[in-house]
Amino acid sequence: MPDIREEYSIIGKAIPRVEGISKTKGEAMFTTDLLLPGMLYGKILRSPYPHAKILKIDTSGAKRHKGVKAVITGSDIPKVKYGVMMSMIPATADRYLLAQEKVRFVGEEVAAVAAISEDIAEEALSHIEVEYEELPAIFSMADAAKPGAPLIHDGFPGNINAKMLMDFGDVEKGFRESDYVREDRFVTQIVQHCYVEPHVSLANFDSSGKLTLYTSTQAPFMVKHLLSLVLDMPDRDLRVIKPCMGGGFGGKTEVFSLDVCSALLSKKSGKPVKICYTHEEELAAGIRRHPIEIELKTGVKSDGTIMSRKAKIIMDGGAYNSSGPAAVNLSTIFLTITYRQPNIRFESQRYYTNNAPCGSMRGFTSPQMFLASEIQMDMIAEELGMDPIELRIKNGTRAGDLTVNGLSIKSGSLQACLEKAAEHSEWKKKYKKLPPMKGIGVGSSGFLSGDLYPLMGPYTASSNIFVKADPDGSVTILSGASDIGQGSDTVLSQIAAEELGLRMEDIRITSPDTDVSPLDPISGGARVTFMAGNATKMAAFDLKQKLFKAVSETLEARSEDLEARDQRIYVKGS
Repeated sequence: MPDIREEYSIIGKAIPRVEGISKTKGEAMFTTDLLLPGMLYGKILRSPYPHAKILKIDTSGAKRHKGVKAVITGSDIPKVKYGVMMSMIPATADRYLLAQEKVRFVGEEVAAVAAISEDIAEEALSHIEVEYEELPAIFSMADAAKPGAPLIHDGFPGNINAKMLMDFGDVEKGFRESDYVREDRFVTQIVQHCYVEPHVSLANFDSSGKLTLYTSTQAPFMVKHLLSLVLDMPDRDLRVIKPCMGGGFGGKTEVFSLDVCSALLSKKSGKPVKICYTHEEELAAGIRRHPIEIELKTGVKSDGTIMSRKAKIIMDGGAYNSSGPAAVNLSTIFLTITYRQPNIRFESQRYYTNNAPCGSMRGFTSPQMFLASEIQMDMIAEELGMDPIELRIKNGTRAGDLTVNGLSIKSGSLQACLEKAAEHSEWKKKYKKLPPMKGIGVGSSGFLSGDLYPLMGPYTASSNIFVKADPDGSVTILSGASDIGQGSDTVLSQIAAEELGLRMEDIRITSPDTDVSPLDPISGGARVTFMAGNATKMAAFDLKQKLFKAVSETLEARSEDLEARDQRIYVKGS
């Protein structure tokens, strides 16, 4: 295989990140850094109870507090319930972004204030009086499933929020034909994102009635779409801008209470309003990774061939949906990717509890699923006396495979990957042969990169990029894809520079602004390099062909005989 570094001028090279210098020098602007004339500071009052009725809210004391310019409660927001997938599946909308009638977890948003300083806004919260009637609370899936357990949401018997069954082949027949069957239970814990930059939003409702929202988000176009539904506003009156961002990991892919609160406080006060969560708020009320319990049963032949697999998956979704219904779906899909499994029955369900909501986080249930699967594969290898890499190679999916549930493996072979890993790690020399307290291990995983169609709808299956030639020969990329710290702005710039034969310093890329950027739904699901990257390549190629056509007469050559490289357009071989 040729060395990619010799084939390309820019791709495959050690390139500084396009925003590296501005971040290193402290010049990069994050949402927290932004200041608008007359800007106010917002703070949110949160529930001290995990489950309670709201009987009365008295905000008069906060309104009288010196320096306070606006106070809002649930009665000030449109009566529209929110859910990430509300436009696709309306039934998944299960929450008001300021509580109305009930609170369902400690930290749920109850009221918000805007004041001339953060300290005054914080102090004003203590002057809001809320009368609650406590209700029985549920903190575990076991308690949620008990007969007669209190319902956290009406209409969800047993507190089951969503369920999924994937059943292919004949599982019981597969177990009967197995020489060895193993069944284990695995339990994972809640994990919080802990971004360096917490959630922050700055909203400005101007005199024309247009809302501009600067926010730390992975999905500015999705935020705009969801805000239009939650605030009952025309799409044309909303603009979302994403400045530099200090981490996302999946937990910034939706609308949050501070987006709505900052917007409504701005509308009520007539001033821009910024709300920035503290790290304590992030830990208490931010979206986190689902804790999952997995019962996994696997049957194999004596040579290690997988014959049958069965899994029962339950997850604690917390008090609200977030993107949890998609997690239920994906948890079953991920278990089908890595190995050839002719018979499977994977059942997954998500419970409501009075814990903070769980949703998307890096890998979106794949870490939990592969933890269980891979530990059990090691156990099976040990019991059969097999090399754990050999067991995985024997069963690993290959390019061209069609999984039992219909996934087409178009690229990437686990078998080939493991063979390379074994070679380069000197596995045979090291496995079970290293000195005490040293060892070598192996684990496999897979991911459906690119297409979020099963989660967010068909519009996530595409990206749009504009590539514009500037008069001085440089190029500007207009992109709606969010660089959330993963370096996608650099990758897209590399692709454009390579295609057009330019240097990295000849490329400029814009940050997402829904008023001027082309649509790109979300930075998530490992989709940006694949989708926005291909869109960039196609747009740059189209621009290059226009340039070739423009200069072909001058160079006395056909367009197809021209090449772009090293800031020049020339005849190939000349």
